[in-house]
This record gives sequence, structure tokens and C-alpha cells, in this order.
Amino acid sequence: MSVETQKETLGFQTEVKQLLHLMIHSLYSNKEIFLRELISNASDAVDKLRFEALSKPELLEGGAELKIRVSFDKDAKTVTLEDNGIGMNREEAITHLGTIAKSGTADFMKHLSGDQKKDSHLIGQFGVGFYSAFIVADKVDVFSRRAGDSASEGVHWSSKGEGDFEVATVEKAERGTRIVLHLKSGEDEFADGWRLRNIIKKYSDHIALPIELPKEVAAAEGEEQPAAEWETVNRASALWTRPRTEVKDEEYQEFYKHVAHDFENPLSWSHNKVEGKLEYSSLLYVPARAPFDLYQREAPKGLKLYVQRVFVMDQAESFLPLYLRFIKGVVDSNDLSLNVSREILQKDPIIDSMKSALTKRVLDMLEKLAKSEPEQYKSFWKNFGQVMKEGPAEDFANKEKIAGLLRFASTNGDEGEQVVGLAEYLARAKEGQDKIYYLTGETYAQVKNSPHLEVFRKKGIEVLLLTDRIDEWLMSYLNDFDGKSFVDVARGDLDLGNLDSEEDKKAAEEVAKSKEGLVERLKTALGDSVAEVRVSHRLTDSPAILAIGEQDLGLQMRQILEASGQKVPESKPIFEFNPAHPLIEKLDNEQSEERFGDLSHILFDQAALAAGDSLKDPAAYVRRLNKLLVELSV
Repeated sequence: MSVETQKETLGFQTEVKQLLHLMIHSLYSNKEIFLRELISNASDAVDKLRFEALSKPELLEGGAELKIRVSFDKDAKTVTLEDNGIGMNREEAITHLGTIAKSGTADFMKHLSGDQKKDSHLIGQFGVGFYSAFIVADKVDVFSRRAGDSASEGVHWSSKGEGDFEVATVEKAERGTRIVLHLKSGEDEFADGWRLRNIIKKYSDHIALPIELPKEVAAAEGEEQPAAEWETVNRASALWTRPRTEVKDEEYQEFYKHVAHDFENPLSWSHNKVEGKLEYSSLLYVPARAPFDLYQREAPKGLKLYVQRVFVMDQAESFLPLYLRFIKGVVDSNDLSLNVSREILQKDPIIDSMKSALTKRVLDMLEKLAKSEPEQYKSFWKNFGQVMKEGPAEDFANKEKIAGLLRFASTNGDEGEQVVGLAEYLARAKEGQDKIYYLTGETYAQVKNSPHLEVFRKKGIEVLLLTDRIDEWLMSYLNDFDGKSFVDVARGDLDLGNLDSEEDKKAAEEVAKSKEGLVERLKTALGDSVAEVRVSHRLTDSPAILAIGEQDLGLQMRQILEASGQKVPESKPIFEFNPAHPLIEKLDNEQSEERFGDLSHILFDQAALAAGDSLKDPAAYVRRLNKLLVELSV
């Protein structure tokens, strides 16, 4: 063994310690996946070398035949995995193997529950494949040298998976990484050629470079054991280049786990080859659950890009719009140059054509999922619905298609569940209904019980209930769907069109005319608090509500802008009252203008609270209410 220098012992990052503890205590019921994870990492290392060698061919050092080798020693109880990929220098080994340099780490640790099954899903989302080695090993040695460094700059990293690890500088003749797993007692089954061969065929057959095992050749009697011969045990061809009819579902699923560094099967996938003016293959996946950094729009995202089967870059974000940032997969183009960069991708017209086609393919895949597997789509919506709601603003060309994929809660749905699609809503609309009605608010309870819905309940008209922070912003970009326009039931002067009979309209006009005097008194009493006072067509049970002006910002948008420190344009609500309500009748008959003013302001403040708004002057509201209560008790 070569001499080690600059040896030091370093502590693991706290989060790594916790992960290792979970791993070592049999987090996974399926232990054999450790090999899949290490092979996947080795494949990535080879891909990175291929890419760097495009501009620096000297990195290949004469060893251009790229491969992964897996071997074992029954007597020593070890499994060794070696690649001749990019390798690591000392600093990289410390960083990559001793810390989790990924956004959302704290959030990840916060979500760990102690329930092993649940936590295994979380770890899968986080992509910490290397540490799976400690499921079967009580000590792991890593020997690595970065391509381009001298043989004397190798690094030896070693750990027993406890609180710390050792790192030293060591001689290493070849570039790449060798990982030696010292198997725990009871894990000897993995030091076996047949067992390793089966695991590789099961999980890593799709890896597009040779994975070799020693050929088991028996020595003739009296002869020494011959030198190891190696044989390739996987198919070693890029899965996305094969015809769809030849690829099994299990192979697609395993390839997803490799490309996405996920431990769960995907919800759906789409494999396609385009020939003609543009030539490219794509394999796109919808994950089963959202990653932690989904809402960090600047977080790394995108597809793996290959050019003529040569890996070029991870997270090529130019091929899909931002609202589809959760999609994983690969795209392999015959039309791009091998030295393409992120900057060039942003300006290349070929990319615009591919982006348009790939976006449509994803939306088609989601449409198919929604139609054929509604329960699966419900799961997708829970994970990615809010991100999909960014779509209409970002992707005008596909606005109608995206709108068809949106799901909402409604007055006809289950308790707050976002399951109602717009096509379903229109299919059960009332005869003569030419609008899609919706109401936005902070919580489901608030919108479900809103006075704005009273006339809709009375007439049996379904209303969509929108409570996500993004909803009001979303609706500012959605004008119509399938020829039917959207109407915010809390905005402007409500017109139910054909859903109101001529008799109803005439009766409403007569009531409004008879209450003109009360309208004027209320305008005087409420003064600058309101933009307008009018008789309401919305109310059947409540005395009053506040409506929003047609061009004014709603409460949700105001709160979002205020929270981000932006100046919010001043606007005043419209006060609407129900002339048939006993409180309004009492108010109309009130002779004292002072008492009339107090009652008007109490009704105004109550209407603001019902709308989910906060009071401008809570103390004045309490004072007026107490005064009224004292008068009533006298």
C-alpha cells in the first residue's frame, strides 16, 4: 500500500450524522439498492469526464475506454466498485462525502419523523446515494484521483459511518474512484459474483457504459489461478435510444431512479423519438412527489442533455418552461454541437422548437394521466398543483391546455379538496350558465362560509373556491376557458345573466329604487370608507358585504404585495346591503343620525371581517359595539 501523507480526521456535518444513523439502523428494507446507488454515482462521474474531455482530451490520459468494475473478495468480506471517470481531489472528497451541499437541508431534517418507512421516502427525495453504502458496510474506503492531477495527488477517504472520517493524500496510478466496502457481519451474501450480477441486471442494466464483473474461471488442477478476466454484465446501451416496444416498465422505472436520484417509482413517463427537420430523443418523467426546493425558482432544475449520446450537461433548463421544473429525464439531440454551453442554449432557435415540442409532450402526458388515472393525477396535483398554476402567466401558447389541467375546490366538492377540473365544472353547469364563477380567500372555511355565495346557494350554482396564495394572480391571466369567461363573485356588480329571470331583474330594480334614500344616508355615514353604496343582489341571509371594484386588487394580491414591501395602490370597497334583512330594516327606520352612523360602521366592519380583511380601527369597532350592547341592555 502506498504511503499516506497529510492525514487528518474530520467530523461529519450534523445532517450527515443523522442520515448515517438512519441508514445504519436498517432504514431500507431493500438493502441491495446500495449497489444501484454507487453504480449510478460512478456513471455520473464517467459522464462528467466525457464532457470535460471534449475541451481537454488530455484528461483521458490514454484510457479512453470508460467503464465501471465491480469485484468482491469472499475471504476479506469486501465488495469493490471502481470507475475511471472524473474522480475527486482532496477538497472535493471532503465536500462531497462529508457534507450535504444542497439547499433545503434544514427543512429536510425537520421533516424526519422517526418513522423508518416515511423517512426512507424523504431520503430518496434528497438524493444521498453514497451513504447507502453504510447499509451493508461497517467501514468504507474511497480512493480517488481527479482526471488531470498527478498520481501523487490521490486521496484516501475512510469512515466507519460514525461521527467522523479520515482523509489522507495517497499515490494513485489511475484517474477515477475506487470504493471498498467492508461488509458488516451477516452481509456476506454480497461478496458473491452471482448475487452481484443479478443486482446489476435488475437495477443497472440501462446504464449506458459497460459494468464489468470478474469472469469466474476455474484453474486447472496443479495450475495457479489465472489473472482475472472481466465480462460486461449489463446491456450497456442508452435506454432512450432503444425502441419503446423493447423497454419494460421496470427498466423505465429503474432508469428514472438513476437519472433523478430518487428512490420511488415515477408517476408517469413519455418516451419519444423525433425525426425530420429536427432529430432528437426524449425520455420525460413525472416524479411521484415534490422535492424540497420546488418553490425555490432559482434552484437547479432541467433535463440531462446528451448530444449524439455523449453527456453534455446536467440540469439543462432551457428545454422546458419554469412551471414544469419538476419534470426529470433526458434529451439527446443530433442537431446541437458537442461544445454547446448554457449561454448558447438560451439563444439557439433549435432549442425554441424543441422546448415547444417537449412542453406539449409533458402537457399531453399529464392530460392522459388525468383522464386514465384520476387517483394518480390527484396525487400529482397535491404535489405540483401550485407550480402548475404559474403556467398560464408563463406559457401563453398553452394557456387553454394548462387551464384544463388545473384543479380547484368548489361548493360541490369534498371538504377543501382541489379535485374539480374546469371541464367537469362546465359539464354540470346550470342550463343557460355562460360564466365560470369563483371566489378567492385566505382559507377554505372563510370562502365556504362567505356571504358572497348566498345567492349561488339559493339558485344551486356551483362556485370554485380558491384559497392558494397564487390564485388571485393566476386568475388575472385566465380570462376564459372553452369560450366561457371567469367571474369573481366578490368583484364588481354581480350579473347572473340568463340565470336571473326577467321577473327577478325587475323586482331587484324596484327594490333598489325604493331604497335610494337609505343608500344616500349610508354614503354620508360611511364617507371615505367606501367607494360606493348599493343594494345587493348577492345576499339572502347576511345584512351586508363588501365587494371589490372591477379594476381593484383583491385582498390576496394586496397582502402578497404588502408582504414583499411593494406599494399597494389605494382602493376602497363597495358596500352592499340586503334590504330584506331585519337589521337593515331597523337601520332604515333609525331616527338618530348618531346611532345610524354607529350601526352603519358596525355593519361595515363586520362585512370586512367576513371577507377575511383586518379592521383599520379595531378599537373604534369595539367601542361602537359595546355602546350598542349597553343600549340594548338598558
